[in-house]
Amino acid sequence: MRRREFLRTIAAGATAAASGKAREPAWSFIHFTDPHIQPELKAEEGCRQAFRKMNRLKADFALSGGDLVFDVLAADRPRADTLFKLYRENVKHLEMPLHNTIGNHDVFGLYTRSGVAPADAQYGKRMYEDTIGKRYYSFPHKGWRFVVLDSIGMTADRQYIGEIDDEQLEWLRHDLAAAGTGVPVVVATHIPLLSAFPQIVAPPGASTRGMLVTNVRDVLKILAPYKIKAVLQGHTHICETIHYHGTQFITSGALSGNWWKGKRLGFDEGFGVLTVRGEEITWRYETYGWQTAAPA
Repeated sequence: MRRREFLRTIAAGATAAASGKAREPAWSFIHFTDPHIQPELKAEEGCRQAFRKMNRLKADFALSGGDLVFDVLAADRPRADTLFKLYRENVKHLEMPLHNTIGNHDVFGLYTRSGVAPADAQYGKRMYEDTIGKRYYSFPHKGWRFVVLDSIGMTADRQYIGEIDDEQLEWLRHDLAAAGTGVPVVVATHIPLLSAFPQIVAPPGASTRGMLVTNVRDVLKILAPYKIKAVLQGHTHICETIHYHGTQFITSGALSGNWWKGKRLGFDEGFGVLTVRGEEITWRYETYGWQTAAPA
């Protein structure tokens, strides 16, 4: 190598090292939400097709955003058992660690037409906790912290609303404080904290308590002092990104599209891929070529 070229190489390396970018390897994870797995409409086949594409991406892990099954809100025990078993068996095809989020359709027997009594040992979120895992938790990964929330409130009249309950809010305060303000954080929630979706689809004057987290101000107040880089959301089956105070609020479409009946408001079936480099995170949406079995 000539002396001049050598000096240019050394100078370029020094500049890159000073910026900290040359030595920051990128890594990625997957956010898939609303798989709504069921025996009907070839949903099981669709999930496996999506998982095959996810595996090819060689991500560090997958984060499922809720509504894992369709659905146990109004299901009896045999149907609910079948659906959760179907989900557990199919995610074995993922060749990466998986972290789950609870969604409204994962709450067992909440609707009265299910015939399930509140006294049932598996009523509400207990079945999810016993078969899938914790309803809220956090975990570290490569210097980042991931916080998974339960955004499903259960009302006295056996409906659901978007809500982060008081128990979680207190836990969230302590969990983030323990991590510290210098750690970049990703939050996952099924029902969105922020979304323009109700403005687009809700009739004038309609309630949005089942579309958005109703106590979002309480949540944002707790999050404010920390490096919240992204909030990952589901529920609406559309792709959407809102930038607010340095945080990306990302809604990652739906693995099931329009509940396995084609596109949802023009959005294909798919999942989000998040790429991390240093303390920066970017997002893209990946489709996987699914063709619905539902009649036109």
